[in-house]
Amino acid sequence: MYLYHFGLQELPFTLTPNTNFFLGLSPHHEALAVLMTALKTGEGFIKVVGEVGTGKTLLCRKLLNEIPEHFVTAYIPNPYLNPNELRRAVAVELGVKQAQRMSVQLLTQRIQDRLLDLHKKGHSVVLILDEAQALPEESLEALRLFTNLETETRKLLQVVLFAQPELDQRLAQNDFRQLRQRITFSYQLRAMNAAEVQHYIQHRMKVAGYKGAELFPKEVCKKMTKVSQGIPRIVNILCHKMLMLAYGQGQYQMTQKHLQAAIKDTEGVDNNTMSLKLTLTVLIVVASVAYIIYQAGISS
Repeated sequence: MYLYHFGLQELPFTLTPNTNFFLGLSPHHEALAVLMTALKTGEGFIKVVGEVGTGKTLLCRKLLNEIPEHFVTAYIPNPYLNPNELRRAVAVELGVKQAQRMSVQLLTQRIQDRLLDLHKKGHSVVLILDEAQALPEESLEALRLFTNLETETRKLLQVVLFAQPELDQRLAQNDFRQLRQRITFSYQLRAMNAAEVQHYIQHRMKVAGYKGAELFPKEVCKKMTKVSQGIPRIVNILCHKMLMLAYGQGQYQMTQKHLQAAIKDTEGVDNNTMSLKLTLTVLIVVASVAYIIYQAGISS
């Protein structure tokens, strides 16, 4: 690949949520601040909503890494579960033994006993669900009932929902008004602006080990912001492809042509005005051949 060409120690634009690359841009910093403040209140539901690719899962993992020690967390990354499966998943996360074998009634009692035990030991318990828009309707109601577990002074369980905007559309229905009223804090995760996109790219390159001159000029970042709509995931895809193109051509500076070729090769990115003779696929083949020749030269 292009690691040696650009002096990198690792790939800077992978799609895997890696907290080492976390950048406290305004939207993510604000969201994390809202989450930490809300958790300290000990009340109800907390909701973070953002479009696909805006960094919700990365933010979720950042929260898990930085949450204060007195919190006990139950993390469910894939909540497409019916109510019984959801209860069992929560029980397993909380350390309830033999949770898979119990009746629903006994399981609910054991969860409450476990929450009371953790409360007596000075712990706060938070249930964190990623992709919460996938929760079935019955499971949303079961989730609400979880928060009925409380002492005279506070809830025994807080719930943090990371979700796409579809969750808001579902909660707007009259059937979910009780759950909607229990959401005490919420945050809408926005996309990045042009200045943030440039900062984001520079940050990821630096974390990956890059020490040279700026690779992505301001005008390229501005155009990238427009076509990606400031979505981090799309920015990652475009930057990765641009680096591959530049490597295949033996270049060290990203250009509008590199960006146009990356756009042309990327699903879901507007390409109505893009027209290039060289396709990304061809250039990737060129890059691969160059890499093989380079390796052969080292071996000899």
